[in-house]
Amino acid sequence: MRGWPPFGFESKLAVRGGCGKIDPMTQDEIKLTLEKALPDSTVRVDDLTGGGDHFQVWIIAPAFAGKTLVEQHQMVYGVLKHALGSEQIHALALKTYTPEQWERMAAKS
Repeated sequence: MRGWPPFGFESKLAVRGGCGKIDPMTQDEIKLTLEKALPDSTVRVDDLTGGGDHFQVWIIAPAFAGKTLVEQHQMVYGVLKHALGSEQIHALALKTYTPEQWERMAAKS
């Protein structure tokens, strides 16, 4: 997963046809935004409804080490604050893990 899509991607605010309605963030934009903000992370974004505004995001990041689950989620919400506030993302479900937590969980499977 790491290394794709290419570096240098910037999330852009798109406005539809002058009507002032903001386009939703795409799965790729969410993924790239989070990977940029959380170095060495692995991010997966699933569209829960097919409508492009309800997402579940799985993040495995070393930056979560030593943080509570609430602090981890606050980090993610902080990165996506503008998109959430502008309704580019209407609903967001989070699954956050440190690499060690992910390995322990995978070993149990």
